[in-house]
Amino acid sequence: MNAFWSPSRRSFLSATAAAAVTMFAAPYSLAAGAGVDRRAPAWDISEWFNSDPGNVDSLRGKVIVIDFFQLWCPGCNKFSGPLLAHWQQKFANSITDGQLILMKIHTVFEGHSYQTVRRLKSYIREKKIDLPVGVDRHTDGERLPETMRRYRTRGTPEIAIIDRDGIIQFQEFGYFEPEPVEAMIQSMLVRTRA
Repeated sequence: MNAFWSPSRRSFLSATAAAAVTMFAAPYSLAAGAGVDRRAPAWDISEWFNSDPGNVDSLRGKVIVIDFFQLWCPGCNKFSGPLLAHWQQKFANSITDGQLILMKIHTVFEGHSYQTVRRLKSYIREKKIDLPVGVDRHTDGERLPETMRRYRTRGTPEIAIIDRDGIIQFQEFGYFEPEPVEAMIQSMLVRTRA
């Protein structure tokens, strides 16, 4: 068992998630197999680091994994960040052949004066993140950034997985068991190659 999804992490993340849900509850969340057919909205990014992967329409035919995160989020640093690094290794061949796109979107909804682009650049260097990292765009006067609103995320960390047809097949806030989700990604990749 990996440290970032150990039972002790789960209880910590569950408490974090429960607190965040009360503050940032959105009308919905998706879970694997929920049978919800929801087209993935375009993300609205003010700046990309490492590379610009394109947008949901230009990535049609590929499987997309988005990690919505904040640099100061404990669950992001203990769970979703290490999980994406693990998936980056596990699915390296699918990433190399362009079938799988892993990306992170820095979606700041609190601590705006601390979670700046300058600090994000340092964070990316310190954590050795080489995936595309986008800065979720803020509209003047809005506390919640645009992509967060479009995806109706409930906080951070939140992971969304989009199939090759541009449909969100999984979206979960906080901790989840990674193994079934990995199997779902693998299944989507096999279908993509068919």
